[in-house]
Amino acid sequence: MWRVQMQDDHRAFAHLVERWEAPILRLCARMTGDLHRGEDLKQEAFTRVFVRRKDYLPPAKFSTWLWRIALNLCYDELRKRERHGECPLDEEWGEHERVCEDPLPDKQLVSSEECGLVRKALLRLPDVQRAALFLRYCEGLKLRELAEILEVPETTAASRVSAGLAQITRLLEPQWAEFGSVRHGANLG
Repeated sequence: MWRVQMQDDHRAFAHLVERWEAPILRLCARMTGDLHRGEDLKQEAFTRVFVRRKDYLPPAKFSTWLWRIALNLCYDELRKRERHGECPLDEEWGEHERVCEDPLPDKQLVSSEECGLVRKALLRLPDVQRAALFLRYCEGLKLRELAEILEVPETTAASRVSAGLAQITRLLEPQWAEFGSVRHGANLG
């Protein structure tokens, strides 16, 4: 980032984009529930990074700064949707999901259905809890890093993760029970 900031080094910027585009796309797509809008927000995040490169303060971690820019864009998008009464389309995520190594098609279908249930439940969480869960469990950030990105104390970040887990558990329990009985019944037949 130093070369981008001080020397307007386009190759260094391309390297940053290459390194960070997949995680930022995942964040934006998960937060909005719309893969195509997530792609647009990812592009906007990197545009802002380049435009605001002189604002970056080197002692800060670049990743924290980038996550915050992308998260703010997501929050803005969600507020705009709320004002206009828009809702995300139910997307097929295909290549952006982790591929299951199990070659059996029925197990892949079950896994895909389970992922769909979790995605829908995540979209029902408040934005701050969804962001906290995504960054903590999908991106594997530590609570300290999560707190820096969310610009809250570490205890607040932990509280948001805990509240998000409790909420998603409440949302998923009835669906898992129904899904499990359907799946179990299908295996009997």
